[in-house]
Amino acid sequence: MLKTSKAKLILEDGNEYEGFSFGFEGSISGEVVFNTSMTGYPESLTDPSYKGQLLTLTYPLVGNYGVPGTDKENQMLKFFESEKVQVSALIISDYSFKYNHWNAEKSLGDWLKENKIPGIYGIDTRALTKHIREKGCMLGKIIINSIDCELYDPNADNLVAEVSIKEKKIYGNGKYRILLIDCGVKNNIIRYFIEKDCTVIRVPWNYDYHDEDYDGLFISNGPGNPEMCDITIRNLKKSLQEETPIFGICLGHQLTALASGAKTYKLKYGHRSHNQPVLLEGSKKGYITSQNHGFAVDDKTLPDEWDPFFKNINDDTNEGIKHKSKPFFTVQFHPEASSGPTDTDFLFDDFISLLDKYQ
Repeated sequence: MLKTSKAKLILEDGNEYEGFSFGFEGSISGEVVFNTSMTGYPESLTDPSYKGQLLTLTYPLVGNYGVPGTDKENQMLKFFESEKVQVSALIISDYSFKYNHWNAEKSLGDWLKENKIPGIYGIDTRALTKHIREKGCMLGKIIINSIDCELYDPNADNLVAEVSIKEKKIYGNGKYRILLIDCGVKNNIIRYFIEKDCTVIRVPWNYDYHDEDYDGLFISNGPGNPEMCDITIRNLKKSLQEETPIFGICLGHQLTALASGAKTYKLKYGHRSHNQPVLLEGSKKGYITSQNHGFAVDDKTLPDEWDPFFKNINDDTNEGIKHKSKPFFTVQFHPEASSGPTDTDFLFDDFISLLDKYQ
């Protein structure tokens, strides 16, 4: 085993967890959250929805299959969800210093060091997760080499503005033109649209897209408090007055709900995993989904012209909404999840069908 520095996780309520550093040796602060997925750390760590967060992985052994290379396809990194590591730090129980996988090019620790992301192992992640479930997500800081730092609350900032693309970019050359509002989009969403014969017009979160030529409007996932995206919500209010099909995922679901007049609220500890069960409203059809969010839509505040679409079987929270007469629907989960279940990827086909119908 390589020599490692001592590290410590300190929560805002005073609880401390001692461990060792295996990433970049710099102290950092953010919101401590947990993910119960068993695999997929390259995808999770590059998911922009984790911006500003100290991510705890509950699966005990992490790093054993290394990190893939930087191959590109359709102008995007082939094996990642964005162009860089998005988490502020990684918290795990047991780090595998040896790795083996057919497309691994480096270790998880080396990857974190290259991206200047601290990593801490030797933490009792079971105890930490139980504490967060009881007390709720809270701020924390990772202290390495006894160098302290101030607590930082990422939810007080507009994180979407930090992860969104800065100027319009076009992918593919398909039959359908999808206007994608980038609030922190995962690469696999773009891959799905390209595979389904779409041209994707990716625009910044605050872009006025109403003069663009497109067949369908898509609002992406992203980090933080949805109420911070005031410009996006204002633009969506205009789109909801029209008939062009709309599809939103994760933060895009919340933003569409806010534009409709509904309200959102912060969950106690969020949904972050590959095993969240959802139920299609009005049916007995259940699906396993991948999720990564800390806010939810309040069902009770939905306007009369909207219906709940899915609900979470674990806690009955809203997992989607659907307009009663117009071609608009959104989901809180990720139908396209890379490294996660794709039970609900038929929703992309449903959206494409709406494009045909309303062209």
